[in-house]
Amino acid sequence: MRFEKIYNQLLSERTKQKSERVILIIAIASFLIHLTIIFLVDWNIIEINESKNLLNNPIAAIYTPFSFILVYEVYLLIHYLPTSITTYIRKQYEIITLIIIRRLFKDLSNLSLTEDWFKSKYDLQFTYDLLASILLFFLIYLFYKQSKKRFRITDPNASINHGMARFIKIKKIVATALVPVLIITAIYSFVNWCWGILYPVNNVGVNFTNINNIFFEQFFTILIIADVILLLFSFFHTDEFHKVIRNSGFIISTILIRLSFSISGLPNILLILSATIFGLLILFIHNKFEKQIYAQEHKS
Repeated sequence: MRFEKIYNQLLSERTKQKSERVILIIAIASFLIHLTIIFLVDWNIIEINESKNLLNNPIAAIYTPFSFILVYEVYLLIHYLPTSITTYIRKQYEIITLIIIRRLFKDLSNLSLTEDWFKSKYDLQFTYDLLASILLFFLIYLFYKQSKKRFRITDPNASINHGMARFIKIKKIVATALVPVLIITAIYSFVNWCWGILYPVNNVGVNFTNINNIFFEQFFTILIIADVILLLFSFFHTDEFHKVIRNSGFIISTILIRLSFSISGLPNILLILSATIFGLLILFIHNKFEKQIYAQEHKS
């Protein structure tokens, strides 16, 4: 089938492994290029308008390869979409955590080690990001444990019912459509960012706050649309209340993550933590429902 061939070309295990190698090569090369530019600017060999934010410290060079690794993480998110909704959501939490880790490298390049630690905007942001990354790491661990719980185990030899087969196909179609969207959005965001550095409007370049939002703000908006489409089609597969609430709750969690890109500072961190905690609680309660239904089925 032609669709299955396209799906395998874009999202097969072999394609994933090839993409990983390519991204790693690009990440290493981008780190060396960024580091070289920093030194060239520092030695006054070249002059770039945006040296204040991007090119003032070698630590900031780590930001660039992390950006490419994050794009690969988004690809993995799409890769796991057809197989598991919970893994797909967990990947969203992992991505937002890596975005905060990436931001820590920027925070480190702007740290001012003085007695007035809590009066400095950069030092406070570093503190927020440091604590948030630890909390998110733990929350993702709890989410992973919850996602592995299975109460109603399906017989692997049993045939997949028509509704389930149709829903899996819909997820594959959505995932396949998201791959070119990922590529186009990434290229557009990168070109737009480079244009902003080379030709700043009103002599104002692109700062790190804008960079944190580049690509991910747009892509998470697209993910919300994809999630809503999957929620609607999930009704053809199941109308069980707890599953509908779980899928709806995951959409709310994604929306909260998307909203976090529009604010900065402590509210940004609180919104991200709220999204992750909300998703974890939704999955926890869903599993309680599954356990109760399993117990009733075996009791009867």
